[in-house]
Amino acid sequence: MIPGLLATEVAAALREFIVTGFETETAPFAGEFRRLVEEQQAGEAFIKGPYVSIGLPFLTGSSGRDFFQGFETEHPPFAHQEQAWQRLASDRLAANTLVATGTGSGKTECFLYPLLDHCLRARGAGIKAIVIYPMNALASDQAKRFAREIHRQPALKGLRVGLFVGGDALGTKVMLADQVITDKETLRNNPPDILLTNYKMLDYLLMRPQDQKLWAHNGPDTLRYLVVDELHTFDGAQGTDLSLLIRRLRARFDMSPRQLVCVGTSATLGGEDSIKGLLGYAADIFSTPFTREAVIAEQRQSDSEFLDNLAFLGLNRKVSPDDLSRALQESLQVYLLKAYELFFSQEPAKPLDSDEGRIQLGRELRQHGQLANLLRQLKLLQGTPRFRELLQKLASQIPPLFQRQPEQVLIALLALLSHARNEVGMPLVQLRLQLLSTPPD
Repeated sequence: MIPGLLATEVAAALREFIVTGFETETAPFAGEFRRLVEEQQAGEAFIKGPYVSIGLPFLTGSSGRDFFQGFETEHPPFAHQEQAWQRLASDRLAANTLVATGTGSGKTECFLYPLLDHCLRARGAGIKAIVIYPMNALASDQAKRFAREIHRQPALKGLRVGLFVGGDALGTKVMLADQVITDKETLRNNPPDILLTNYKMLDYLLMRPQDQKLWAHNGPDTLRYLVVDELHTFDGAQGTDLSLLIRRLRARFDMSPRQLVCVGTSATLGGEDSIKGLLGYAADIFSTPFTREAVIAEQRQSDSEFLDNLAFLGLNRKVSPDDLSRALQESLQVYLLKAYELFFSQEPAKPLDSDEGRIQLGRELRQHGQLANLLRQLKLLQGTPRFRELLQKLASQIPPLFQRQPEQVLIALLALLSHARNEVGMPLVQLRLQLLSTPPD
């Protein structure tokens, strides 16, 4: 994938869509709306961006895969995951927690492993943890994550997770490699250790006579964890409904605030005001206090931690814009090879379409002065700048040969960055090019 070109093509398609809906052939206005939309400055009233952001890798924790005594985690934790486990682990004084980290940060693992650890320790009957999702599709997707983890770990054999949402009453009656229990009658007759649901269904489960068998084994000390995934999506009336539902849940089992550990996941936060707002919101929803220490934020590597000793500095002046354009016409792989030649003045030691080649590319990019300069300019621009703003900052580093088409250098660098992998085969960085579309009323 070539992110810079893809963003350009998407923006062009959006502009064409807007023009198709609002253009008129009536004289003297024929063609005027198209010119307005496609004009660089005025057109940003409809399509803004692309905006460029690069998220460096998350810091890793110190515990390795052995944080929990009864089993190993699938991967060593990130620092923020380890911090969440330290607050939530049942062999410690578990405390209310808010996980506010970005996409791809492993928010699910922040609560998944502590829930499994607690259920492994508390082997008695009854529902010990409830996870509330805003959408059934998200609940179904996360259910597979629970199923795979339990299937992977011999020590977790016997733990049962149930997915109780809408749909047919019949379903899976036993835990499988990638499925949790979904058969409703099975869940009623033999309640799971962990219940995955949505807030409307949980409301029904607390009231409907046929569902009361679900709670037959629950007393004040049975239910230990209540997780609300994507807490920030429960606003307005939904937030009020959820708040009242949680109060009824506590009252149903005569639970004190300290008996129920409340967990919320949220999107990445901005400044201190955003954190204070989330703390107050969570306290209202869960009807229990959250301290400042409850907020778990992502921790990323600094530029100096990410970059290696610089071994590559300039660009290959033998590669021209026309060379890149011709390579693009052939295939993605040919383009990446030509982009590699532009930045490294040689052919790659290993094929770029191989896993080893992509990992080696990641190592070499971390040693390149052009990437160091890109990260420095992003930091100076403070936030998520437009592609055009970023390009202006990088102009002094672009060879004269590319001065008429300077965007080609940045597009090529972002393409290589998107293609590169780290030592474990994951994307080298979180690269995002985002567009904001506002159609006319």
